Formats: sequence, C-alpha cells, structure tokens
Amino acid sequence: MTGRLEISRDIAAPPEAVYAAISDVTRMGDWSVECYACEWHDGYDSPVVGATFDGHNRHGEREWTTQGKVIEADPGRAFVFECSLFDFHYATWGYRIEPAESGCRVTEWSEDLRPEATREMSAQISGIDDRAERNRQTMSGTLERLAAALEG
Repeated sequence: MTGRLEISRDIAAPPEAVYAAISDVTRMGDWSVECYACEWHDGYDSPVVGATFDGHNRHGEREWTTQGKVIEADPGRAFVFECSLFDFHYATWGYRIEPAESGCRVTEWSEDLRPEATREMSAQISGIDDRAERNRQTMSGTLERLAAALEG
C-alpha cells in the first residue's frame, strides 16, 4: 500500500532561491519539523543525482537516522530523494517548484512505500502511529519555516 501526500504553499521568492535552500540538505534542519540535521556522505557536497546523505530525525524522545539518495535535481524546478533505513527504500520525498505571480508555488510531497508488515516496527522506531497525519503536519510546518526564511 502506498500513500502519496502533497502540500503546496506560495512563497514570495524566486524559484532558484527556493531550490537552493531546499536542495542544500545541510540546511534541512532549518526548515524541517522532524529532520533536525543532514550531512552529505563522503564524496558528495551538493545535490546531484546519485548523491547520498544521512538525515537525522527526532520526534519527542525518539531519534533515528535514515539514508537519502538524490534521484532528481533540477535547479529551480524539482528536488527529489529516496529515504532508506537498513537498505530498505521506504519513502520518496520531493519538492516541485513552479513560477507564480508573487514568486513561486512550492509543493512538498511524499510517498509512503512501507508495506503493512513494516508499519508497526516503524511506529516503534519513531513513536508515530499515524504517519500520514504526522507528515501532513510536518510538511505544512516545513513550508512555513521555508517561507519565513526566504521572504524575510
């Protein structure tokens, strides 16, 4: 069972500026509600297809690290990465950026690829029972923080 969520927000900033902020995973902790830090793996220092990184996540007292792999890096338009844990690709996250009158419209999306059998273990790791609802909340928060930083 897969579930895809999308949240959009207009941001009064050029698409290139939004892309630069989103695709610099070392700044993800500035925007994300759940992912508090990321660092590129050895050999990578920028968002190119195939680049990998670790994402450090937190929910309450629980913390976990996932591996990200960039699968789309189109400056000013799209940034997409796969998330894995123990070599299991469990989700894909992305950002679409479209020009708008006031700057651009940013759509953050995620696709939950976890089979039903892994959802209980996932909830134990993260402490999050309703992943879809949690992602809706965190995606809205991420886009709000991104807008506040880029529009200020």
